[in-house]
Amino acid sequence: MFILDTRLQEDTWLIGDFPLCRLLLSNDSNYPWFILVPRREGISELFQLDDADQQLMWAETTALTGVLKELFTADKMNVATLGNVVSQLHMHVIARYASDAAWPGPVWGKHPAKPYSEADVQVIRDKLKAGLGAGFTFVEGKQ
Repeated sequence: MFILDTRLQEDTWLIGDFPLCRLLLSNDSNYPWFILVPRREGISELFQLDDADQQLMWAETTALTGVLKELFTADKMNVATLGNVVSQLHMHVIARYASDAAWPGPVWGKHPAKPYSEADVQVIRDKLKAGLGAGFTFVEGKQ
């Protein structure tokens, strides 16, 4: 049974589900920062997913990255799995700008998080609705 890590629950807004991954929005409005979490139990590394799930995770990551680059007119897209603090497998997809507060360095720990309001998150959901298409299920509200 899939259970989202508590730290991810506390630090994100739930956006919805791809066929494999749950899509979360990091509660830090400094950056358009999204997190994909495959809904599989006990997975901490990409190689632990079976071949079909690995391909699906990359397909969902690629689709999301393309949509975000266009929607947010990003200068660069950062895509990474780290898991040093949260061991549950999750993929960070972050739209970056040459003008953002952490550029060109990593976003982790650079500046205090600026939480989103519910209205801000709804604006992001509305933007994503046009881009993500039929294979995505939106969920309203915080975790």
